[in-house]
Amino acid sequence: MLTNEAVAQDIIGRFGESVSDFDDPFDLLTLTVSREQLIPLLQYLRDHKTFQIGFLTDLTGVHYPDSPGREFCVVYHLHSLINNYRIRLKVFVAEDDIHIPTATVIYESANWMERETFDFFGIIFDGHPKLERILNMDEMDYFPMRKQYPLEDGTREDKIDALFGR
Repeated sequence: MLTNEAVAQDIIGRFGESVSDFDDPFDLLTLTVSREQLIPLLQYLRDHKTFQIGFLTDLTGVHYPDSPGREFCVVYHLHSLINNYRIRLKVFVAEDDIHIPTATVIYESANWMERETFDFFGIIFDGHPKLERILNMDEMDYFPMRKQYPLEDGTREDKIDALFGR
């Protein structure tokens, strides 16, 4: 049976300072990897004779507008079906350099997930076979999941603040 400690130590031994921020919320090993080492780490986890982490469960983006130099995060949830083991990888990128290598070279299932992440966050997956909008209209010139839009319409006068806990 794989343990978070054993997997973390193996990854640290192999990737050194390219990996950081290890944590295990809800017993899910979570770590941050540099953009440059993302694909080698994904391939290592997939091809490892013990880990056999061969299934990309989910891939999405997160926008942290108040974190200079780390405004966007791409999150990968991976699963070893053989070992029933899960791991979460995070890659942070700056708003002025929002490129990340595509994971479609390792997991073909990343194709639509990367397109959705591009569509909603504007994160560019270099090398993706067909990076274009998938759910929103092609004419949209913005990315709706970015936290750069007000949550409420300040011009509305039909709201009673007391009803909203204010």
